Amino acid sequence: MMLPENFRIVQVGKSKDRILRNLFELYLHDMAEWFEFDTTPKGNFAFPTRQEVWDKGVDVHLLYSAEIPVGFGLVGSAERFDGDPDVKDMDEFFVVRRYRRSGIGRELANHLWRQYPGRWLVRVFQRNLPAVPFWRSTVAAFTANKYDEQVVEVNGRPWSYFRFDTGGVEHDV
Repeated sequence: MMLPENFRIVQVGKSKDRILRNLFELYLHDMAEWFEFDTTPKGNFAFPTRQEVWDKGVDVHLLYSAEIPVGFGLVGSAERFDGDPDVKDMDEFFVVRRYRRSGIGRELANHLWRQYPGRWLVRVFQRNLPAVPFWRSTVAAFTANKYDEQVVEVNGRPWSYFRFDTGGVEHDV
């Protein structure tokens, strides 16, 4: 599958911070269920995108349906998780609810893996019940089942770590 005609993925810079910040509110709303955190006293989820995203050197990709932003994928280094600065990390990933289960999330992930060939780490919090099977099937399809999955405890929380190499894999997905 390829992206439908009215969808596009664009790598963006700080000029799109407001869009990313708005999408992060939706993302954090969803994640609050799994990570059990609350809003701030102002009724929002405080995520300092400039500090936490732009300054740590991740690449920000926005997913659009026509002119409407409907998701994002952030690609960074997995060095702090893997010890190797050459391994890429799916730092954050989100698709708004309306477009979930449509194949758009899988296409966004596939696009990012094609953009950054090489070794990858995708980390998924195991209590995020819909995310684990999504990533397992998406990684398996992209790599023709050539990946490693292990459970890693981070700060007392179980995570699934998917490791794979996109180099030399035929990508017919």
